[in-house]
Amino acid sequence: MKQRHVMEDVDKTVEDKVERKKLLDGMLGYIFSCTQEAVVVPPYVAFAVRPNPGIWEYVKVNADDLQVGCIEAAEYLKYKEMIFDEKWASDGNALELDFGAFDFSTPLMADSSSIGNGLNSTTKILASRMSESSQSIKHLLDYLVSLNYQGENLMIKDTLNTMPKLQQALKVAEAYVSTLHKDTPYHKFEDRFKEWGFDKGWGNTAGRVKETMRLLSEVLVSADQVKLESLFSWLPNIFNIVIVSIHGYFGQEQVFGLPDTTGQMVYILDQVKALETELLHKIELQGLDHVKPQILLVTRLIPDAKGTTCNQELEPITKTKHSNILRVPFWTEKRVLRQWVSRFDIYPYLERFAQDATDKILDLAKGKPDLIIGNYTNGNLVAYLMASKLGVTLATISHALEKTKYEDSDAKWMEFEEKYHFSCQFTADIISMNAADFIINSTYQEIAGNTHKPGQYETYTAFTMPGLCRIVSGINVFDPKFMIASPGADQSVYFPSTDKERRMTIYHPAIEELLYTKNDNNEHIGFLQDTKKPIIFSMARLDKAKNLSGLVEWYARNIRLRSLVNLVVVGGSFNPAKSKYREESEEIKKIYFLMKEYNLKGNFRWIAAQTNRYRNSELYRYIADRKGAFLQPAFYEGFGLTVIEAMSCGLPTFATNQGGPADIIVDEVSGFLIDPYNRDGSSEKKIVDFFERCKTDSEHWNRMSKAGLLRINECFTWKIHANKVLNMGSIYGFSRRLNREKKLTKERYIQMFYNLQFRNLANKVPIPSETPLDPTQMPKPSASVRRPSNERMA
Repeated sequence: MKQRHVMEDVDKTVEDKVERKKLLDGMLGYIFSCTQEAVVVPPYVAFAVRPNPGIWEYVKVNADDLQVGCIEAAEYLKYKEMIFDEKWASDGNALELDFGAFDFSTPLMADSSSIGNGLNSTTKILASRMSESSQSIKHLLDYLVSLNYQGENLMIKDTLNTMPKLQQALKVAEAYVSTLHKDTPYHKFEDRFKEWGFDKGWGNTAGRVKETMRLLSEVLVSADQVKLESLFSWLPNIFNIVIVSIHGYFGQEQVFGLPDTTGQMVYILDQVKALETELLHKIELQGLDHVKPQILLVTRLIPDAKGTTCNQELEPITKTKHSNILRVPFWTEKRVLRQWVSRFDIYPYLERFAQDATDKILDLAKGKPDLIIGNYTNGNLVAYLMASKLGVTLATISHALEKTKYEDSDAKWMEFEEKYHFSCQFTADIISMNAADFIINSTYQEIAGNTHKPGQYETYTAFTMPGLCRIVSGINVFDPKFMIASPGADQSVYFPSTDKERRMTIYHPAIEELLYTKNDNNEHIGFLQDTKKPIIFSMARLDKAKNLSGLVEWYARNIRLRSLVNLVVVGGSFNPAKSKYREESEEIKKIYFLMKEYNLKGNFRWIAAQTNRYRNSELYRYIADRKGAFLQPAFYEGFGLTVIEAMSCGLPTFATNQGGPADIIVDEVSGFLIDPYNRDGSSEKKIVDFFERCKTDSEHWNRMSKAGLLRINECFTWKIHANKVLNMGSIYGFSRRLNREKKLTKERYIQMFYNLQFRNLANKVPIPSETPLDPTQMPKPSASVRRPSNERMA
């Protein structure tokens, strides 16, 4: 029973409203209101209670004598298993996993509000340890001595291998640079520094060098949290990054609309550009002009590439200088897999892919990367295999955890197994989450949800897959490895409508045709009679979760709203028979029904999915010119990239309060949050009130537009994201080194779980039939890549 079922039963059982209110106002009512689910196994009822984000308690009630007691997660899960697989639950031989047992020495964050601020907590822990232990300071010295670029020593020579020697040298050097003008280039005094035991990396000018030395001197005397974080943000310790995103057609052109290549691909390409820009900036400030950073985006090579570049092994990333896409093929037992396969069917290929990709990376990068970042379930697992083999810092990004999309998909995993292989997916998730040194998140909602609904990661706290395994402690969202680094929108593409000089007016004729011509075709249907009306605009995939049909229904039923604005939705196609996805087909049919039922001719325009992001960005601005607004009505949204794009273009924005947009928008300050379930019509009223006020207050639209832009520039830009990620890589990388011995036991536990559980599950996923690869199309391996080998990685 879910929380809604519990409350429905309360309403049915206690019919008297006064008595019901008395019950709900008391402790029992509080427990009911915090219950996420309940399990009825007579005579017991077990409750999973969540009083605050991240905090779970389990309660058992005996219906015969009303005895109440707290129980552990394992006991609660056993009751749940009785519903789905009673024989397995009663067997007593279930595989039970407890990853939390290895985290007893990890200081957790204190309260729900601190979730996602792990960098602050980690730095505080490091500073405390350094203040208390000379051994930790020695680790810092060893770390500084080890800094290098392709074998070239940086910052400190090994002659300064004791604390007294380093501190004395710092005093002499700092006194010397204090006599120089702050803009004196480093090369002017480089020889003198070498005499004292220092190398490049302190800074590009005397002023920068002095500040870095001062920070280090103060940290060595007394490790202050703020100063320690500043020091690590300046250290030259990240030059080569590997980013793993495997499953889709990953290219730069002609790939939008192909399977698994939408928002995640845009996110990663924008992230790569931002990371390279920030790396180059840091390297310049560090005085390392000769250093060339490298970012490799690792994905799969697809010989049958459908006219895209996805069959090219190495491809430079546009608008970058040192970043490339590296494509490595999937192998079956004897040959390269020619065709694309769904992300749900990808698991048999991952181990071999990880081995081949690792060899190729070592060859191209001429050494180990400094940081590996995984994306989505399969990319995170491969990133784990790579990082484990190479011994480097690992970060993961979920993008979307499928477990939260399908209700009870863990307990009902067998029902989904043939189509989605959730056994592999959830197992891979729990492995990479626990192996990661840090986990990058877009919003707080993604980690821990809100007061009513758990976040995506939080659902992995404790769960069961009856017949397979019981996970009594999967991941703890209070772990300081969770860190929020929100992405932005490419500001060279998504910029304010008021920036006239950069406007892409070349697209205006096509946009006007998209919006206003009256003829239906394969790109648009419906028409807008009054072209002077403002437009409510929405753009998303046409699936149930995005709720575009719900938006059309809101609009259709609200006469006042229809009189104020036109509605334009962009998404999907128009022929349900040609759709490959059942949800999309149903949404198409529903929109057609609403158009006819409510006679939307003249004030509704439906545009098919658009893939040109430059024209899309100008579409946002074109609608802003006409004082319109953007509306994102999803039932749940992990982040909300279109929300960022719209606000970046200056469009006042209404967005769902379910998920990431609740972190992006400050309600009624920088935009408006709406309830997609809208049981009382309050969300529709918000929209109506906004446009009515705009009619009487000519500046209201401008105020909301500027407030949205301010919010984006303060919190949601790629520059902010890249700076945070590099700082995380630096701090968590040192923390990993400092805690290496403590982590070994957990790493062995993860490896055992991978070898004994995941491999068997992956081997059960069917391999598609295929035609042999033409030898002339076979990608040429480097000498270091042992393609014919079936060597196991873990």
